[in-house]
Amino acid sequence: MSETGAVDRAIRTYLDHLAVEKGLAANTLASYRRDLRRYRAYLDAVGVAELDAVAPATITEFLMRLREGDADHPPLGAASAARTVVAVRGFHRFAVADGLAEADPAAGVKPPTPAKRLPKALPLADIEALLRAAGAADTPLALRDRALLEVLYGTGARISEVVGLDLDDATGFLEADPEESVLLLRGKGGKERLVPVGSYAREALDAYLVRARPSLSATGTATPALFLNARGGRLSRQSAWTVLVKAAERAGLSQDVSPHTLRHSFATHLLDGGADVRVVQELLGHASVTTTQIYTMVTVDNLREVFATAHPRARDS
Repeated sequence: MSETGAVDRAIRTYLDHLAVEKGLAANTLASYRRDLRRYRAYLDAVGVAELDAVAPATITEFLMRLREGDADHPPLGAASAARTVVAVRGFHRFAVADGLAEADPAAGVKPPTPAKRLPKALPLADIEALLRAAGAADTPLALRDRALLEVLYGTGARISEVVGLDLDDATGFLEADPEESVLLLRGKGGKERLVPVGSYAREALDAYLVRARPSLSATGTATPALFLNARGGRLSRQSAWTVLVKAAERAGLSQDVSPHTLRHSFATHLLDGGADVRVVQELLGHASVTTTQIYTMVTVDNLREVFATAHPRARDS
C-alpha cells in the first residue's frame, strides 16, 4: 500500500468492521478509535506511511512510548497500555485478513502484564464485627444471613458456590459428628471439592436449618436450595452480595467489603496461622498453586512488618 492516507482508510475500515460486524458497544468502539488514533499519530511521527512498512520493532517502540508518556500524553499503566496494544494487534490482524497488508507485524508483540494487586484481607476483629452485625436479630432472615457469611468466611468459597449449594451438599450437620461436617462445592469448570466446616459456621448453619429455613421454605414452592430468600426460592448471588454489604455497613467497616474480601481473608488468615500453601490451594479450589501464592506475598508483608517492629537490629535506633 503506497497511497497517501492508506493507513487512515484501513483504520476506518477496521472500525466499521468492529461496529457493524462485531457489534461493539459505543464506549468500547470509542476506546478503539482513541487508541488507534494515537497509534496513527505515532506512525506519522516516525515516518511510517504504509502498513507493510510497519515492523515488530515499530510496535514495540510504540509500546515503550505508551509506558513512558510524552509531551501530549501521560505515561500509561500496564493495564491501559495492554488495552492499546490489543487494539493495535487486532487492527493489524484484520488488515492481513482483509488483504490490506501482506504481513502482521504485531503478531509477536505481547501486551504488558499488569502487576498483580495484593488482595486486601480484613483483620479478624473486623470479620467478627461483620458476623455479629449479620446475625444481630433473632429472625429467620438474620439467622440465614449469619450462616451465609459464616460459610463464606469459614470455607473461603466463592459466592456463586455458596448460593449454588443444595441441602444434599451439606453433610454431617445437626446431630452428626461435628468432625464430619463438610460442604460439597462446585467451582469453576464444574469441578467439585469437599471443604470442612469449622465450629462457628457449623453452629450458624445448624441454627439456620432448625430455626429459619423451615419457615422460609413454607413461603414458596419446594426447592433443594440450602440458602433461601424471603419468598422461599433460592437466594441469588446479587441478594447474597447485598446481605454482605448491609452487614458491613451495620458493623461500621470503612473498607469496601465484597465476597472476595472474605475469600481473601480466609486464605490470608490460614497462611498467617501456618497453613501450607498447597492445603489452601485445595480449599480455595485453585487449579494451580501459582494462583494461591499471591496470598503468600501478603503474609511476607506481615512478617516483614513484625520483623521491622520487633527485631533490635531491623531499623535505625
